[in-house]
Amino acid sequence: MWEYTDKVKDHFLHPRNVGEVQDPDGVAEVGNIACGDSLRLTFKLDENKRIADVKFKTFGCASAIATASALTEMIKGMTVEEAEKVTNQDIAEFLGGLPEEKMHCSVMGKQALEKAIGNYRGIFHERVDEQVVCECFGVTDREIEQAIRENNLQSVEDVTHYTKAGGGCGNCHEAIQSIIDRVRPEAKPVSKVNLSNIQKIRLIEETIEREIRPSLKHDGGDIELIDVIDNQVIVATRGACAHCPSSLNTLKAFVEPKLRELVSPDLVVVVEEVI
Repeated sequence: MWEYTDKVKDHFLHPRNVGEVQDPDGVAEVGNIACGDSLRLTFKLDENKRIADVKFKTFGCASAIATASALTEMIKGMTVEEAEKVTNQDIAEFLGGLPEEKMHCSVMGKQALEKAIGNYRGIFHERVDEQVVCECFGVTDREIEQAIRENNLQSVEDVTHYTKAGGGCGNCHEAIQSIIDRVRPEAKPVSKVNLSNIQKIRLIEETIEREIRPSLKHDGGDIELIDVIDNQVIVATRGACAHCPSSLNTLKAFVEPKLRELVSPDLVVVVEEVI
């Protein structure tokens, strides 16, 4: 269960500026309903070129609604130049903080603001030089790079929290790690290639016990280490995780990145087949 601040709850239960500005000066649509989150932002300037009215429509979770509501309150009265300096961290701080796993909602708000300002200036961004890295959520390499630079991200798990990339099937984890290595070479994990198999198993067990199991148990779940074969970490889901349809996402977006970060970047988590 996510822990939300009172301000997040307030903006979720009583969202401000919902709707659409008529005859707007700036318009933007980001996200994708099929991927779980989408946001439409419209604003209109007054005679002094300040944002006189701004509204939003969103499809998403409580954090998506709250961050969009907060963003509209923050930029109302600003000039375009002032508004474009607002960061996703500013949005989160305005709300008193967001769970790490929900920071992607603040990023979506920032993206909508950038795109709406670009629309106002007659700049229509096309993904000509971008490549979709995460097919599950339609996240491009440029979006991942920007999130890494602006939020000092250092792991695949961080990128998932801030962009949702890697939170689905997990096939893009290596590509995400490559982007991290390129953008932040100092954050590249150190490969423990000299570990014996026994050392590797012990380190995996310690990491699961210290870094992974407490988070899973907090939500009533758990995992059990079954075996380690080469770089395959075979686990079985227990408790609430055993019956949760999102358990595979949890393994690929949380467990696997944590093991890669603290044990070896070559590890792959595999769920035990039930015969």
